[in-house]
Amino acid sequence: MLSFAGLAIRMIKYNTFTLANGLRFVVHHDPTTPIVAMNILYDVGARDEQPDKTGFAHLFEHLMFGGSINISRYDEPLQVAGGENNAFTNSDYTNYYLTLPKQNIETAFWLESDRMLSLAFSPKSLEVQRQVVVEEFRQNYLNQPYGDVWLLLKPLAYKAHPYQWNTIGKDIAHIESATLDDVKEFYSRFYNPNNAIVAVAGDVTPDEVRALAEKWFAPIPAGPLRLRNLPTEPQQTEKRFLEVFRAVPAHAIYKVWHMCAKNDPDYETTDLISDLLGSGQSSPLFKELVLKKGLFAEISAFVTGDIDPGLLVVSGKVMDGVPFEKAEKALSEQLQLFLQKPPSANELRKVKNRVVSGQVFSDISVLHKAMNLAFYTHMGDTELINTMTKRYRKVTAAQIHSVVNQLMTETNCSTLHYRKEND
Repeated sequence: MLSFAGLAIRMIKYNTFTLANGLRFVVHHDPTTPIVAMNILYDVGARDEQPDKTGFAHLFEHLMFGGSINISRYDEPLQVAGGENNAFTNSDYTNYYLTLPKQNIETAFWLESDRMLSLAFSPKSLEVQRQVVVEEFRQNYLNQPYGDVWLLLKPLAYKAHPYQWNTIGKDIAHIESATLDDVKEFYSRFYNPNNAIVAVAGDVTPDEVRALAEKWFAPIPAGPLRLRNLPTEPQQTEKRFLEVFRAVPAHAIYKVWHMCAKNDPDYETTDLISDLLGSGQSSPLFKELVLKKGLFAEISAFVTGDIDPGLLVVSGKVMDGVPFEKAEKALSEQLQLFLQKPPSANELRKVKNRVVSGQVFSDISVLHKAMNLAFYTHMGDTELINTMTKRYRKVTAAQIHSVVNQLMTETNCSTLHYRKEND
C-alpha cells in the first residue's frame, strides 16, 4: 500500500488472458462487493470513420442496444437479472459497461457475446436509431446555446487528422443517408473479438471468468486484422482565428493549443498545466478574471485527453455588460503572466494532490475499476492503473515551465470568438 497526501493508495491486482480468437480479458477479484462489473471496450471511435461517413461509431453504439438475432431486446433479460448498463463513444473507442449481482454474472457473458456474434440488422432498427441520433445532433449541437462550439473548433485546429470532426459527426446528412449496407460493413470490420477488451471486476475469480469466456466468447471467430493508418496532423505554424455570432446569453472565448498524445512523456505535465491554469477557484484565471476583476462569469482549462495528439483548452464566458475586447485583453495578459515563471511548490502540490485523490476515489467503484482496467489495457499497459499517479508525482515545476512555453505560443493557437448577436 502506498500513501500520498494522507490518502491510502491500494495496488489493484489483476489477471489477464487472451482467447484464441484474440479477445483480451482483464480480471480484478474483489471479494468485498456483491456486484460484478463488466466493461467491453471496442477499439473503434470517430477517428476510424471516413470523412464522408462520420458519426458512425456513435450511431453504432445505439444500434448495439437494438437486439441480436437471438435476443430481441437487450435490456429486458439484464433488468430481470437485476443489472444496469450504459455506453459511450469518443474519438478513440466505444465503451459498453454493465453491473449486476454476482450470482447472475453469466447473463452478462450471454448478452455481450451474442451481440458481438450476431447483432440483428433491419431497416426498422436502423431507422429508429437514426432518428434518435439525428434528434440528438439537432438538440445538443445545433439548437442549444454554444452547442456547435466543437463543431467549429475541431476543424479550426485540425486540418488532416480525423479529430477534426466531433463524435456526433461533422454533418447531420452523414447519419441521415446511412444505409443498412453501411452499418453492416462497419460491424463486420470493427465489432470482432480481436478488436475488443473485456474487463471484469467484482467477487469473481480469474478461473471463473476464464471458464465463462471460453463458453460464451471463444466460439466467435476472429475478424480481419486491422492496421490503423491515420493521417498525421502537421505542426501548426500560424495562429488561426474564427469569429461567429449566435443567439446566446453571453460572449465566449475559446483557445486551443496542440499538445502531445496520451502516452507521451509530457502528457502528465500538460495535464497539470491545465489544472494550474484554470481548474477550481484557486486557479489564477478564476481568481483574477472571475473573482477579482469580474470580467468573466466562468473560466476553465482542461486537456482533451485523446490517445493521439490532442488539445489544451482554455475557455470562458464573458460577464454580461463587459466589453468583449476588454475581457479578451485581460485573458491574454493573464496567460502571458502564467508563461513567465514556474508554479510555486505549494501550487504544484495542490494540483498533484487533486489528481491523486481523483484516482483513489475513482478506484473505489467496482465499475470504475473495470473501466480503468480496460482503458489502460487499450493504451498498452494495464499496470498504469497502479502507476499513473506516480507519473504525476514526478512532474517538476521546471518541466511545467518548459512545456508550457513550448506549447502556448501564438503560432500553435487556434482562437474562437463566440459572440452574442446584436451586442
